[in-house]
Amino acid sequence: MKAGRGGLTIKLVVFWDMRKKRFASLAFFFGLIFLFALTAGAATIFTYSGAKGPRPGTRAPIITHTFAVEKGYTGYIWKIYIEAEDPDGDMRWIASVVDEPGYSSYPTDWIILKPEKGKHFRGYIQWNTSSGLGYYMPEWTIITLKVSVFDRAGNESNEVIFPFTFELTRAQYEYKLPAPFDQGDIPRLGHITIDLYPPGGGGTSGPAR
Repeated sequence: MKAGRGGLTIKLVVFWDMRKKRFASLAFFFGLIFLFALTAGAATIFTYSGAKGPRPGTRAPIITHTFAVEKGYTGYIWKIYIEAEDPDGDMRWIASVVDEPGYSSYPTDWIILKPEKGKHFRGYIQWNTSSGLGYYMPEWTIITLKVSVFDRAGNESNEVIFPFTFELTRAQYEYKLPAPFDQGDIPRLGHITIDLYPPGGGGTSGPAR
């Protein structure tokens, strides 16, 4: 009986050892698949922040005209007008980064362009600054919006900087659009989805910085 139990124990140990090796092989296989997917994704996402100049054989997009007001009350619906072109016709994303005193930079917001906008577009992106705790932004707070365009190859256009001050002024939506935005239909290209938080922290002021 003892010998039988010993033999059974050895068989169980060998069986478990084989199961562990098989599990390790499967884990390694799926790990390779995950690493490959992550690497493939990095070609279109993670390389953007470090893009400097066009990739070989490609040309970067160019932002040719822009316009945006520089003042508005807290919660202001801000429209940023942009015209851009790309000789390769493969523009794909509009990137927006917000800098705020006391907070530094918010995560990059990405707007996906429709395929027909790949070679040229003229329109506006809209940001409802009331999102998050935007209504609690102190008056006179100055933020900076940085906008650029990326193509499918990962090339970044010139960056345009838009300053904005939260300030109560009269007739804030009564402004005249300059050329070329005063001609024809100007479509909305997408929404910026960045949630603002006031500097400082505590209570309704947002999380501590």
